[in-house]
Amino acid sequence: MERHSSMRVGVYVDVSNIAQNGGYGMQYDILRLFACRNNGEAIRLNAYVAYDEEQAKTNYEYRNKSISFHSVLRDFGYKVIVKPVRWFTDEHGTRFGKANADLDMAVDALLQSERLDSVLLITGDGDFVQVVRALQNKGCRVEALAFKNVAHTLRNETDMFTSGYLVPGLLPYVSNEPEKSVERGICYSFHSDKKFGFLRFMKKMDGNLWITDSRKKESPYETAFVHASQFPPDLDWNTLPSRDLIFEFEKRWIEEKKGWQAENLKLIYSYR
Repeated sequence: MERHSSMRVGVYVDVSNIAQNGGYGMQYDILRLFACRNNGEAIRLNAYVAYDEEQAKTNYEYRNKSISFHSVLRDFGYKVIVKPVRWFTDEHGTRFGKANADLDMAVDALLQSERLDSVLLITGDGDFVQVVRALQNKGCRVEALAFKNVAHTLRNETDMFTSGYLVPGLLPYVSNEPEKSVERGICYSFHSDKKFGFLRFMKKMDGNLWITDSRKKESPYETAFVHASQFPPDLDWNTLPSRDLIFEFEKRWIEEKKGWQAENLKLIYSYR
């Protein structure tokens, strides 16, 4: 059997699905680094993009932005698969466009998986559950990454699901106070009687994401103490702890305790 010194990785991105579901502005260079974090080599990087040729004929801003975006993707090593938007009219006379990339993405992943060890699907679409199973049966490790509106069936079927909100630098922070240190993480421990808990956030991307205990030096995570008063006022404490609630927060180093403290938490998204 042929041996490989690094893991052969394939990345398949449904660009429209991600952009419409919380991932607009995603950094594709960071995505590549995340996919290859486990000593991986990017063998396939496929980005499936919708392109409205009809709009491009009259809207030069749209055309130029699209061309520029495609060029950036290619600079990062992605193969850009353009899906023309097709226009239809329903029974009520309403005109709507479609540029579904699901079939192309599924077929490409299955065919190309023969030379891959790991596949990362960038989509939250539950229609990919059968594709995940097929890839796993062919011997591939299958992960998924998405932001909002992720099917529970897809999360449960993959070998690992990662919220794109939690990957450092993947989705830039929008802050009016850029000098403050901001993170995104989950509350993995909470004591309602004592009114405090702990947040976990990813500090680096490597192959040890399974080491969630931040006390271990191999762990890519860090922990921050949080007092109950720092959570949003309308949050039900009975929902904590939870891996499904993504918080954005400011962190402050407390010297006497040699640790981080989280402040001014905002609930970014709930996967419930």
